Amino acid sequence: MTELEQVLPTSKAVHPSISMLKQIHKKSLEDPEGFWRNVANELYWAEKNGPIFKPTDAPPYGKWFQNWKTNISYNALDRHVKTWRRNTVAFYWETENGEKRTVTYNDLYNEVNRFASALSKAGIKKGDRITMYMPMVPELPISLLGTLRIGAIHSVIFSGFTAQAIQDRLKDSESKIVVTSDIGYRRGKALELKPAVDEAVKNSPSVEKVIVLKRSSNATNMVKGRDISYHDFIATGDKYIEPEWVEGTHPSYILYTSGTTGKPKGATHSTGGYMTWVYYTQKVVFDVKDEDLFWCTADIGWVTGHSYIAYGPLLTGITSLMYEGTPDYPAPDKWWELIERYGVNILYTTPTAIRMHMKFGEQWAQKHDLSSLNLLGTVGEPINPEAWKWYFKNIGRETIPIVDTWWQTETGGILITPQPGLALVPLKPGSATLPLPGVEPDVFSEEGKPAKPNERGYLVIKRPWPGQFMTLWMDEERFTSVYFTRFPGIYYAGDYSMKDDDGYFWLLGRADEVLKVAGHRIGTIELEDALISHSAVAESAVIGKPDPVKMQVPIAFVILRPGHKPSPQLRDELAGHVRKTIGPIAVPEMIYFVEKLPKTRSGKIMRRVIGAVVQEKPIGDVTTLEDATSVEEATKAYADLKAAMRGSVKSK
Repeated sequence: MTELEQVLPTSKAVHPSISMLKQIHKKSLEDPEGFWRNVANELYWAEKNGPIFKPTDAPPYGKWFQNWKTNISYNALDRHVKTWRRNTVAFYWETENGEKRTVTYNDLYNEVNRFASALSKAGIKKGDRITMYMPMVPELPISLLGTLRIGAIHSVIFSGFTAQAIQDRLKDSESKIVVTSDIGYRRGKALELKPAVDEAVKNSPSVEKVIVLKRSSNATNMVKGRDISYHDFIATGDKYIEPEWVEGTHPSYILYTSGTTGKPKGATHSTGGYMTWVYYTQKVVFDVKDEDLFWCTADIGWVTGHSYIAYGPLLTGITSLMYEGTPDYPAPDKWWELIERYGVNILYTTPTAIRMHMKFGEQWAQKHDLSSLNLLGTVGEPINPEAWKWYFKNIGRETIPIVDTWWQTETGGILITPQPGLALVPLKPGSATLPLPGVEPDVFSEEGKPAKPNERGYLVIKRPWPGQFMTLWMDEERFTSVYFTRFPGIYYAGDYSMKDDDGYFWLLGRADEVLKVAGHRIGTIELEDALISHSAVAESAVIGKPDPVKMQVPIAFVILRPGHKPSPQLRDELAGHVRKTIGPIAVPEMIYFVEKLPKTRSGKIMRRVIGAVVQEKPIGDVTTLEDATSVEEATKAYADLKAAMRGSVKSK
């Protein structure tokens, strides 16, 4: 085991890097005003009036930069085009069909100004909402920055959502304009986007105009008087428009969380606090240098893409790779080929994607020179130690640090993670390590008291931080009840966690993804990690099935690694492995073998779908699924095994 992968002993000895990081953290909590003023001074503010932070009696219990004024677009662009960065590349963009573009900071500046000016001429003003339903194309960040330039508020909808999901978000935000594209590309197919927008807008009376980016030569339905092509629209704009200087508490964007039931939650982020937070975290988490090429593999439709594609890299003035495509098309080495060809230095991706590559095998990565990489990152869910070690060994050459990051749509940016830009602490596979400056997390018991070291509890954040969302759009009551009533006055993250003897945080999955088996509480992620630790398993998903005796019993769906075939013997072996790893209470009642799991396009497993299959209930909304055939496969695996078991009983 290398020094970088070292697991710290639970002794009284404290590693000097941990001590240094904790000292910085302590200072940030003792003097938040001074600490964040120093960070804020690295950005441009049109006005600086009063304190940076003002406590409030109501959630989220504080306002950041309330009487300061700034503009995110100015800080991401104007600030750089006045320097040597003017002709530096902002984005290398490529799509899976080979189309490429190079967009410099000056190019981006010009396009954003034209888009913003065109919006202004169309009657859009400060506080109006603009919705984007677009694929991963440069026009998406252009439209975001253009919207913020004039003080309007953007709401991005992931381009895999259905018309109903779009309509719900348009009506809630009362958006005046929708920006979309005729098509997007995925796995060699052109996916039509405009028809979903047309259907959604029929029942969205606030929408006045639909701007359509034409990417294909195919005919596109254009509603006269409402629809206009993207290029015709920006042609109406001027070369320059003065940025609208907005208050630090002015909303920058609304991002709806993709809940499976009920009204979507519109997490609403600020301007000043959010900008400061993503700028700071981009610097200290990824330790970015001027010459770095950064690749966040997320979609801008999710918060990771907002913070670490559209804003963080541009605020720090670095270059990003932006890719429209999947990790395994047209071949499993597509990502590694891109890293080699562009010379990517920092890769930020999901544990799900890593496990997918584990399944393909390390030979695909070995075909390519990945020596340009100097930092790896993970986001979206806790990473199991096996995936961490595979990533570290096969992509990181056992020398590159991994920043395992914990955060949420609501937090605006990363909160708990290794921080190479400050001090690189020894890493523990599976631990997000320590909190960033300004963040005061803890692990609470059911009774709301601090949990003991190595004792599982609920993750909470005990004080406001600059990137924290301000509210749920038009729903203050839900905002308070969801996030601040579980432990009054304290932000409840909804995740299980534990803190070890070294103060490292271990994220254990969502608190609502916990099984209660015969009185024992078992996290689904613990069971999934146990299955993945077996040499035959590439991925796993565990759900709970109601049981009249035990309350719930675990049910597992697994994907096998190449060279392993499903069999009753392997099923028994996996059950025995869980028994040995966790204990008899955790052994799945049934294990199903599948080729794919139901996942969202952001890589999260939809356990709700698997649960519906097993309980033989309606599947419900699957608009966020990456591949709808995964549902058919889960259903077939369940039905086949059920039939086989019936046959076995009859034969006896």
